[in-house]
Amino acid sequence: MPAFPVPSPGFRGRGADGNPPNRFEALRWEPDPEVDPADLPSPRTLFLNDDSRSFLTTNDSPDLPFTASCNPYRGCEHGCAYCYARPTHEYLGFSAGLDFESRILVKLRAPELLRAELARPSWKPQAVAMSGVTDCYQPAERKFRLTRACLEVFLDFRNPVGIVTKNHMVTRDADVLGELARWGCAKVFVSITTLDEELARALEPRTASPRHRLAALAALRAAGVPCGVMVAPVIPGLNDHEIPAILKEAGAAGAIEAGYVLLRLPHGVKDVFSGWLQRNRPGEREKILGRIRELRGGELNDSRFGARMTGIGAGAETLARLFAVGCRRAGFTGERTRLTTDHFRRVERGQAELF
Repeated sequence: MPAFPVPSPGFRGRGADGNPPNRFEALRWEPDPEVDPADLPSPRTLFLNDDSRSFLTTNDSPDLPFTASCNPYRGCEHGCAYCYARPTHEYLGFSAGLDFESRILVKLRAPELLRAELARPSWKPQAVAMSGVTDCYQPAERKFRLTRACLEVFLDFRNPVGIVTKNHMVTRDADVLGELARWGCAKVFVSITTLDEELARALEPRTASPRHRLAALAALRAAGVPCGVMVAPVIPGLNDHEIPAILKEAGAAGAIEAGYVLLRLPHGVKDVFSGWLQRNRPGEREKILGRIRELRGGELNDSRFGARMTGIGAGAETLARLFAVGCRRAGFTGERTRLTTDHFRRVERGQAELF
């Protein structure tokens, strides 16, 4: 039996070619062997109401620079084949494959819940990360506008917020982000995986193109919003050689900070990404998977704190040096924009207009 299932030809505009088994479910769906997957239509995106009663979540991970985060959407239509968040859909009874990118749960009450939580006396003002799991500017945001509504709540309270996104749509909210930045309460990281337009379309089928992400950096900086670039994920053997060029272009566009994250393949993501390689880079598949294992102690994933973001061994050290040299040549100093809670104010609904 092969290490990974033999993939179908894939669906247009989707990163996954099927639904890997949910590790929490005893039953699994098997495709009909007599049906050619190429004859099946691409699954239509369904938006489902997420009736969560809270919005802010916390973590104690030593790998993350934030404690509090929020996500208006669960699942992500961007369909990135490598997305580490795919297994989170398994907690909902879905799959990390096509379900993750076509069954989107929408937190319609997100702005209301956020306002109530920031107004509580127990809330300790601190920076909140948006897109800690899924992208808050994924295509659904055009329709639901929950991210913008949440940013307006953060502005009312002057509570700092940091965003990571792959979508040029973030520039739509440059006015609110610019006002937040005026109080030292906002910064945005734009994630750029590759400068190769063709590779980006295949790897991240419903995200903004690399040139539009660079344009987003320029537009946000023009609006006074501190910006950074996240070279993520770094995929050994596929895009690691692009690190210096990405840093150079991002710095020229206006980024003042930079970071990187090594590819993570937890649970069902391994199947999705391996299937993508078989469809798009069949001749390089084993080389790329081998390179990943070199940086992950012989496995395709290493979930240990301190290793999961950067890898281990000589290959990881080489990658870190390549990034450091690229940063110096691109003009990144290593300084970080510090968000502040000095201007936080606890307000009730409608009270902000009085200030």
